[in-house]
Amino acid sequence: MDNPRADKVAVVDEVRERLSGADASVVTEYRGLSVAELAELRRSLAAAGGDYKIFKNTLVRLAVAGSPHEPIRDLLTGPTAIAFVHGDVSAVAKALRDFGRGNPHLVIKGGILDGGVLSPAQLGDLAELPSRDVLLAQIAGAIAAPLTQLAGLLKALPQNLAYGISAVLDQRRASEPAAAAPAEPTAEAATPDAEAEKPAEAATPDAEAEPAAEAATPDAGDAGA
Repeated sequence: MDNPRADKVAVVDEVRERLSGADASVVTEYRGLSVAELAELRRSLAAAGGDYKIFKNTLVRLAVAGSPHEPIRDLLTGPTAIAFVHGDVSAVAKALRDFGRGNPHLVIKGGILDGGVLSPAQLGDLAELPSRDVLLAQIAGAIAAPLTQLAGLLKALPQNLAYGISAVLDQRRASEPAAAAPAEPTAEAATPDAEAEKPAEAATPDAEAEPAAEAATPDAGDAGA
């Protein structure tokens, strides 16, 4: 766009800001809708968290060029109005669907969410979802029940643990062989051996040996001398 007019530049900047600030954007064609019908559509979308505005396709193409929103270029045919979503995407999709049922001139071409393109069928699926608040309540309810059960299990854990430890100890005691009782000392063992008590008698020397007859008896030869 050579030497663009200031008003066109302002529109391009506005589209960029609106797309960047929205949680999602839905591209529609409004050909055939009256001014009154457009006003009614704006009111219903505003109640659902949507901001509906008409732009020229050429200016929107300039605004999305080179940005994460560029995929919507292929949707920019015919008279185009964009619903900028702030909050619940399904609520805005539901408002568009409900209005389109009574006003077939409204054509939902698609949208963009988190950088990905949404087809008309996907927007229809989003319109069938419960509102964001209802979904959050359902999720909270689904999470709360297991947490309640978990709290009960944690509360019973110490008591059950004590029962388990007690049972293990009882089982261990029963499996261990009874320790042999110390034998009672017998009478013999109790009284020390008499012989053992008696001190060893000192060896008494034998009676003095009678002196051997040292005097040799005279030989018979001597006796005859």
